[in-house]
Amino acid sequence: MLKKVCIVTGSRAEYGLLRPVIKKLSKENIDLKVVVTGMHLSKEFGNTFREIEKDGIKIDKKIEILVSSDTASGNCTSMGLALIKFGEYFEEEKPDLLLVLGDRYEIAAVSLAGTINNIPIAHMHGGELTEGAYDDALRHSITKMSTLHFASTSEYRKRIIQLGESKERVKNVGAIGVENIEKLKLVSLKEIEEFLNFKLDKKFALVTFHPVTLKDGSSIEEVLELLKVINDFKEYKFIITKANADKEGIEINKILEKFEKENAKRIKLVSSMGVINYLSSMKYAEAVIGNSSSGIIEAPSFNIPTVNIGDRQKGRVQSKTTINCIPNYLEIKKAFNKAFSKEFKEECKTYQNPYKKEGTSDSVVKEIMNYLDEKDKQLKRFYDINWSDKDV
Repeated sequence: MLKKVCIVTGSRAEYGLLRPVIKKLSKENIDLKVVVTGMHLSKEFGNTFREIEKDGIKIDKKIEILVSSDTASGNCTSMGLALIKFGEYFEEEKPDLLLVLGDRYEIAAVSLAGTINNIPIAHMHGGELTEGAYDDALRHSITKMSTLHFASTSEYRKRIIQLGESKERVKNVGAIGVENIEKLKLVSLKEIEEFLNFKLDKKFALVTFHPVTLKDGSSIEEVLELLKVINDFKEYKFIITKANADKEGIEINKILEKFEKENAKRIKLVSSMGVINYLSSMKYAEAVIGNSSSGIIEAPSFNIPTVNIGDRQKGRVQSKTTINCIPNYLEIKKAFNKAFSKEFKEECKTYQNPYKKEGTSDSVVKEIMNYLDEKDKQLKRFYDINWSDKDV
């Protein structure tokens, strides 16, 4: 009987990273199950499951768990639904391995359902830090539920081992987002304009701002500060992608929709661009702006500046192409001026991407297949680091 591998995706960004692994695993001699959930199945967030279908990937199951709410209790309800529905799915399907990526709350619930059903978990992008979001705690929790780990830098690999994971099971494979830039056939500026139905006849920047979930105040204030700065830079156009389904995400998107209507000639708001259009836009952009991980991980491969606003990505390994600023008008404007300056853009051309490593998706697939072929899979045990007294 073929070994069964289940891959779960709940968001557009996550799928863009899982895509090459899904494509390559589909060619292996396994029973591959792709399960779609979360924002993919929401009209509000662009029904992005259609992008998966357009890629020719067979969706085994669509599991709806997202409630139309951007409150903490709404997110908790979605997690509860994910735990119930995926618990039932895993009990029925009994996969030999579950592959998940990242740190979102629905993926934490999916991983918990897998753990309770005694399913080994392979986790991508563990060991990272995002001190401004509760994703940090969720990511480390998923690490503790996982058996096989794919880190994107050597620093992250060490942190996973520090969390008590056996070093033989923790692999530094690099970031698939970087591999996508090198391997995917990106489209022309004209094709991006056709996709967006928006003329890019001026210099433009790519903007994504997600809620900051570990913050006493509101993320709304930060978004409004950012939009004030965007309003000052009238010589630029801006492609803005909508916020995700975290606390305050829906409210942020309403503000962005209003801003687009008021500035329709130079602002384009998009629910989802898909991985190829998004990376292609990044290729031609003057800068990446906001608080998305794409500005930290992918943008350095294009040697363009990133304006990273606030604490959401605080703690991640960064290239020197990143300009960090606090989320107020004056500091964001100062960061914009630096990012758009000729001097800094020239400087960015000399910097390397710390997330780059050859053969990322091939390494992931190879390690998964090796794990499935192991006849005597060791039980997951806590790995104790041999600390010296002076280290404690």
